[in-house]
Amino acid sequence: MTQSALEIDDRSALVTLLDREVIDSALSLPDDIRVLPHFWQKALFEPLGEALRRPGKEFRGRLAEISWALAGGRGPAPLGLSAAVEALHLGSLIVDDIEDGSLSRRGGQALHLRVGLPLALNAGNWLYFWPSALLEREGFEPVRLLALKAALDRAVLRCHYGQALDLSVRVAELRQPEVKDLVYGTTRLKTGSLFELSAELGALAAGAPPEVVRVLAELGRDLGVALQMLDDWTGIACERRRHKGHEDLRGARPSWPWAWLSELLDDVSYVRLRVLSEAVVRGEIHPEVLAEQFRALLADAPRRAIRAQVERSRAACHAHFEGSPVLVELERELARLERYDG
Repeated sequence: MTQSALEIDDRSALVTLLDREVIDSALSLPDDIRVLPHFWQKALFEPLGEALRRPGKEFRGRLAEISWALAGGRGPAPLGLSAAVEALHLGSLIVDDIEDGSLSRRGGQALHLRVGLPLALNAGNWLYFWPSALLEREGFEPVRLLALKAALDRAVLRCHYGQALDLSVRVAELRQPEVKDLVYGTTRLKTGSLFELSAELGALAAGAPPEVVRVLAELGRDLGVALQMLDDWTGIACERRRHKGHEDLRGARPSWPWAWLSELLDDVSYVRLRVLSEAVVRGEIHPEVLAEQFRALLADAPRRAIRAQVERSRAACHAHFEGSPVLVELERELARLERYDG
């Protein structure tokens, strides 16, 4: 077959390796399984094709490639590195949308509404496990492969800790001094852990010493926190993403706007916002009423906080890799992240 089996034009590492999975029948199956390819297409790859028709920004995959180069990797980074983290990310989006009852994703209908919850859930879960097979196929020596898989397992475990908090805790349950720590903890465990994994995989695959792995992992963690800040804020500030911000407000989810306001406002003003939030949850007022309050009270404070977060990452990385030509690529990604609008 010469045409993409997934019928996707964007030839990212993730799409390329999924194509191989379909076309070459590279499924990790016992030898005695004899199921015709079109059954796999219907059961798994058509749902995945639906999810991939609206590609994301692929920050995580690019960070894996940049970390490989910064850590001394020779030649192009193995495709399995960027595909592994993008697969995990896509799987988490599919499952998150199911758990959150989300209606849309990346400008279209959420996958579980397009293909049905059972197929979407299975495809999302498959994407959690497939990255391990991708790493095995890259031919890393056993000790390096073990380190890569350990990093993978650690990140997935931490992401599930963060998702447990995200699903269970609501703003009304938190005292004002608890909000910032809860939001940071959830962000650090979810978005931060997956970005940290991206950088860690690149560094470990390149055979970097522990100090380099640590510096790049911290870079990834801090950039993940910055991206979540941006994601939360653009849901409030950007009109085309208001549907996601309104979804968070209806669910009273602890988010970065709440974290910033918990530090900015006095007790009485914060309680007033909480009362307004509870009215939104009950459906008595539209979430845009609360979003307007957020925008007025926070003004440009979120953008300042996001820039400061990115600058910390930039400074630490430049200090360690001063003179590396790869820093030009990193700067491009940092600029792209700062322009992110969802």
